[in-house]
Amino acid sequence: MSSDAIYRPLGQSGLRVPSLWLGTMMFGGPTDEAEAREIVAAAQDAGLNAIDTADNYCGGESERAVGRLIASNRSRWVVATKVANPVGNEPNDRGLSRRWLMQAVDHSLGRLRSEWIDLYYMHRDDEVTPVEEIVGTMARLIELGKIRYYGVSNFRAWRVAQLVETARRMGVPQPIACQPPYSAVNRQIETELLPACQHYGVGVIAYSPLARGVLSGKYRPNEAPDPASRAGRGDKRLLQTEFQPRALTLSQEFKEFASQRGLSPVSFAMAWVLNNRHVNGVIGGPRTLAQWKEYIAALSVRLTPSDEAFVERCVPAGYAATYGYTDPQYPLDGRAPRNHEDTK
Repeated sequence: MSSDAIYRPLGQSGLRVPSLWLGTMMFGGPTDEAEAREIVAAAQDAGLNAIDTADNYCGGESERAVGRLIASNRSRWVVATKVANPVGNEPNDRGLSRRWLMQAVDHSLGRLRSEWIDLYYMHRDDEVTPVEEIVGTMARLIELGKIRYYGVSNFRAWRVAQLVETARRMGVPQPIACQPPYSAVNRQIETELLPACQHYGVGVIAYSPLARGVLSGKYRPNEAPDPASRAGRGDKRLLQTEFQPRALTLSQEFKEFASQRGLSPVSFAMAWVLNNRHVNGVIGGPRTLAQWKEYIAALSVRLTPSDEAFVERCVPAGYAATYGYTDPQYPLDGRAPRNHEDTK
């Protein structure tokens, strides 16, 4: 095992996981199976054993690719997958109802060629389904041996608190992990979510540490992106979120600062996320083997107070680089304008 592959328990559990997870969103799509096989082998050579996918990545092909690639030594891998996003046209082919969770887990197990899922994330919130139904079903899946643990992704802090409190009141296992976006240009989770997870014993595995590639420094303001890049391919989620003028400008400042430190912008960005004690780990989602090797190299980087101060000057704690930033896929719901007739 690499000396940089540090393993720690995840949340209030005995599950020990490394600080770097292999994200496989590109597997079965932009990353073909030959390259994916090399990436998985490089992860194993580095002493890493945690792999992250979802039922809707590449239309289910990511789970299928992961299943094939780890079939020969499934037991060494900690496999996380996700549920809740739409995967079909029927009204119940999504969400967190008992009906769908019981079906979706079997679909994922089949694609993964596995008898169990180590960590089953709720990919997004479902405020229609009663919270008791959600945690009760997750507990039942644990009893059936189909999953070992469960977690949340893209949840608000108050909902994390509600889930944990409900699970404790019902006497069933609580979620052990939370997977939010977190980067030097999007620090919003520092205000409520990270403190809530710390309080409730929910481990944090952050995604998008490179702001969907923006912090790699490859995108320059007012210049057309490389056609082979994620932005050049017209990736909807990137264009909806971090691909903003202010973030692009800051990415060049970060790149210059990292260069003065003798670091790549990728290593600096990932090391910054891992330098937060409230974060257990980070997901690196490579498209190529070269990218994955750079993510692994970030594990050996140690930041200084001067590094922290530089980021703080660029993006203060709790803020995002772009004023008013919010992800349209997870809109804010704290304002509900009254109709003119609502005067009583």
